Amino acid sequence: MTRLEQMLGETPYVAYLYGYPHKTAYRPFTPALPLESVWAEERRDALFLYVHVPFCEMRCGFCNLFTAAGPKQDVVDGYLGALVRETRRVKQALGQATFARAAIGGGTPTLLDVAGLHTVFDLMEGTLGAAMKDIPVSVEVSPETVDAEKLRVLRSRGTDRVSIGVQSFIEAEVAAVKRPQKTAQVQAALDLIRSTGFPTLNLDLIYGMEGQTVESFLFSLREALRFTPEELYLYPLYVRPLTFLGKKARAWDDLRLSLYRAGRDFLLSQGYTQVSMRMFRAPHAPSAGGPVYRCQEDGMVGLGCGARSYTGGVHYSSEYAVGSREVRSIIASYSERTEASFGEVGYGFRLSPEEQRRRYMLLSLLAEGVDLAAYRQRFGAEVLEDFPELAELETHGLGRQEAGVLRLTAAGVERSDLIGPWLHSEPVREQMKEYAWR
Repeated sequence: MTRLEQMLGETPYVAYLYGYPHKTAYRPFTPALPLESVWAEERRDALFLYVHVPFCEMRCGFCNLFTAAGPKQDVVDGYLGALVRETRRVKQALGQATFARAAIGGGTPTLLDVAGLHTVFDLMEGTLGAAMKDIPVSVEVSPETVDAEKLRVLRSRGTDRVSIGVQSFIEAEVAAVKRPQKTAQVQAALDLIRSTGFPTLNLDLIYGMEGQTVESFLFSLREALRFTPEELYLYPLYVRPLTFLGKKARAWDDLRLSLYRAGRDFLLSQGYTQVSMRMFRAPHAPSAGGPVYRCQEDGMVGLGCGARSYTGGVHYSSEYAVGSREVRSIIASYSERTEASFGEVGYGFRLSPEEQRRRYMLLSLLAEGVDLAAYRQRFGAEVLEDFPELAELETHGLGRQEAGVLRLTAAGVERSDLIGPWLHSEPVREQMKEYAWR
């Protein structure tokens, strides 16, 4: 029995692969790497700019993001001061750079006050030179922290996509995952976002919560469509180490696949297009404008504690934690750093040529598919020779070649959270296995 066959006999929900390698494969660099050397050989004409705001008003039971709940204003101010110093040093290392896309995430960026939001946009636009009004700009918000003034700031500074985590329109379901959220507040926030005129509204929903049924999940989807979102992300609930639900040691695997299928079929019947296992796009969604960014090929500049940066050969970030005490400690250390200290890269992962190829293959496969000719042109090799295990996808009905592109079938898409981990390299799997959660 192959490893894939063994995994197919187990849960389809192994891990969500939103980047490769996973941050739990990162380790300290000894000695630290000079920032200029990390970026020396990189193209800088189509970069992704990401700023991380590691604060939330509360910590949801399913959350394993790098964030601290309920920070005092002096903690926020100290963090923003360090962000200013980091941005200046990164600009010095990058020199002339063009950004094709930008995002502010967290955490919850709209936990910042109006002055704090302007500070972040000033750094992105004024210090780094990102043309925020000419490129796609996305910001994450929450029902508890949005108000009319903050939304006007986001829109006036170039934000064209707002993403809001709703999770469910049924209060009992979100309460089961330790999120005390009132549906009326969610609806008011969505009305406010819509009235402000953002071209793209994205709603995040979760399936697999305790007490959830196919009928209740479809109810939430119908409620979501009342606000005509351009995008919807459907996330399976994961029980992760050190989160509230992880500590309860419960399993939510029973209904996830049937809930996913019901949600997928409903959205397809409403004219939405499935982009990936999680993402669905409405027919009225605006077409992408501005410079083209491809995550498989172009780098990412991450600013802020918890943000990750990608170059071709090195991925790096601050250290990672989930536990609240450890997160607060890392944020405090970040906030005390000098501008000069941001010129060193001390924690991350070096990508060998094989890992670079694997990353390109994986991120392509789980999105639009692997263009065989594009892979050949980029790496001078055939993807099926570099990764012969991909042939197993067709054997099991999970993938097929169409017009020179290797794509996942519908059965493959719904098993994306199995196929991604299956295709991790052995060294990355070992690093992740040895990681000590904290």
